[in-house]
Amino acid sequence: MSQAAQEFVLNEQIELPESLLHDQRFLFNRELSWLEFNRRVLEEALDQTNPLLERLKFLSIFSTNLDEFFMIRVSGLKEQIAENVSELSPDGLSAGEQMREIRAKLRPMLGAQMQCLEDEVFPQLTENGVEIVEYAALNEVEKQKINQYFLKNVFPILTPQAVDSSHPFPYISNLSLNIGLMVEPDKTKSEGKLKRLFTEPRFARIKLPPNVPRLIPIDENGVRFTLLEEIISANIQYLFPNMITGKCFLFRVTRDADIELREDEAGDLLRTMEEELHRRRFSFAVRLEVADSMPDEMAHSLAGSIGLTEQDVYRINGFLNIPDLMRLYSLDRSELKDKPISYLVPQDLRRSKNIFDVLKNQDILLHHPYTAYSTVTDFINAAADDDDVVAIKICLYRTGKDSPIVKALMQASENGKQVAALVELKARFDEENNIEWARRLENEGVHVIYGIRGLKTHSKVTLVVRREGESLKRYVHLATGNYNPTTSRIYTDIGFLTTDEEIGADATDLFNFLTGYSQQMNYRKLLVAPVNLREKMIYLIKRETENAKQGKFAHIIAKINSLTDVETIHELYKASQAGVKIDLIIRGICVLRPEIPGLSENIRVISIVGRFLEHSRIFYFGNGGDEEVYFGSADWMQRNLNRRVEVIAPVKDKKFKQLIKENILAAYLKDNINSQILHADGTYEKIQPTSEDEKFDSQVYFVGMEFEKG
Repeated sequence: MSQAAQEFVLNEQIELPESLLHDQRFLFNRELSWLEFNRRVLEEALDQTNPLLERLKFLSIFSTNLDEFFMIRVSGLKEQIAENVSELSPDGLSAGEQMREIRAKLRPMLGAQMQCLEDEVFPQLTENGVEIVEYAALNEVEKQKINQYFLKNVFPILTPQAVDSSHPFPYISNLSLNIGLMVEPDKTKSEGKLKRLFTEPRFARIKLPPNVPRLIPIDENGVRFTLLEEIISANIQYLFPNMITGKCFLFRVTRDADIELREDEAGDLLRTMEEELHRRRFSFAVRLEVADSMPDEMAHSLAGSIGLTEQDVYRINGFLNIPDLMRLYSLDRSELKDKPISYLVPQDLRRSKNIFDVLKNQDILLHHPYTAYSTVTDFINAAADDDDVVAIKICLYRTGKDSPIVKALMQASENGKQVAALVELKARFDEENNIEWARRLENEGVHVIYGIRGLKTHSKVTLVVRREGESLKRYVHLATGNYNPTTSRIYTDIGFLTTDEEIGADATDLFNFLTGYSQQMNYRKLLVAPVNLREKMIYLIKRETENAKQGKFAHIIAKINSLTDVETIHELYKASQAGVKIDLIIRGICVLRPEIPGLSENIRVISIVGRFLEHSRIFYFGNGGDEEVYFGSADWMQRNLNRRVEVIAPVKDKKFKQLIKENILAAYLKDNINSQILHADGTYEKIQPTSEDEKFDSQVYFVGMEFEKG
């Protein structure tokens, strides 16, 4: 039993307080829980059974995740400190305490990441003929070729920036890679007025140009590379003629990227978002990464120049900015990657040329990436081209840069259909893409809505209205994932195509709420945040609690990305105390403490991190044997339940309910390859199969499976 569990008296029911807030006995820290999730991502890279380039991919994802964490979460903590905010986190920590805990947990992870890259991945890549060669190790012919490349393709772009009384410290853009060095005049070569410009060493900065690849091919084969920063360093005399240059050191700055809108003061949300994106480029710094070899004096000076302290400096003993190595992942080396999977189109859709004819007679369950995402794009393309379709309405959260779905919507508008698209401009890190698509859609005559004031629209819904005979028929697509064909290949998500009349009517009411001034409060089947979703979820948990007290069958299974909502956690604890069996499959943040006797011994929390990003949200309630299943876009987080437009849909078909429970959820709960179990002290333990025959990988299990009623 873990130490946290031992803090409580065994076999005694714990008296729950009215509120769990600020009590570490009941809640983990959100930020530290997220770091534990990213540790599980790192462990995929450390796993030597994974293909080599997949390990490199996970090292990159670990770094990208950290960038976003610092840009959003750490920046928020630093703002609290700067503004002397005394508010504690739900588990009772101050912002300063959280910052110290983050650094303490993160430093060993960064060490493990770099050791994996430098001691395992790089050497094994070399063994497989893919090599990053130090510039100094190139032969003279190779150096001459690379130097010519520098003079033609790099040197004209570079802008060295010195720092002195007439040259203030330059602005360092977010996530850019930079070279820092000291320069001073060569007194034997300086003459006249230039000799008097300065006599002491000065700091200079060179930004690596983002439009030049960092990995420069050495030869025509394209499997041996040298690094851009090393090429620049080797040719530094071209940038500082007649100067004595010191050693070059890489550094990188992370800045706040959270956009805070006062939408009540924003008359034009599109223009306001554009202004905020511009302002974000000049936001305050939150982290400084430097090469481990950089002298302390230079690192301290850099940190002070951008408003950071020593605690914000992270020394990297190895390759700085690992995501740049993802160019290697694009190499045609299939033997170093996961085997490709087959993407299936549902059998009934394969048999018919008209998707609407199929949907008139049955619903279609989709489980991506195992179900081909072309099922969704074909549905929207068919709606765009079908002469009988009169209207298409859709919620777009993250669409990607080259979205076929957006193009289909523009085609539909050109074909004379009424098209309405809610484009969520506040989708974090997709703001610029969404602004561009919003303008293009508007130019094609699509009715574009930029979101709801004070809410972020996170729901994944499409409504197609088709004239059939003398009446109109509604076709609805509901999903847990974004309308993004690219991410659909690496995210697991659930989707549903239906002609259910009540769901169609609810979808109509939902879009009237999104596009107009409707204050629809009553939905027939759909659970919609912030209208009725929280109340319904709390009711469903309480119902299981009452069933358990009455001796009825009671079981909750929730597959979500994160669990942070304190009210929901409170009710889950009560359910556990009443004897409800609770299985939580939570990929990311979980602030609930499981396995505590008298409180949460009936709650099991597992996290699945594997080849695919587990993104689907599914909810199962035993309900005394009359089982209910729901799926949709919302996690159990306060933001999802209170501050976003989310949609959760019930699964009414008995065979589909059985399929989701016994095939999908059961497979995740059985997984002992990608799964780790959370203990009461906040640590995760990898679930080990008892024998070779007992190994079960849910993500492999789903490959090739037909998700049909049969």
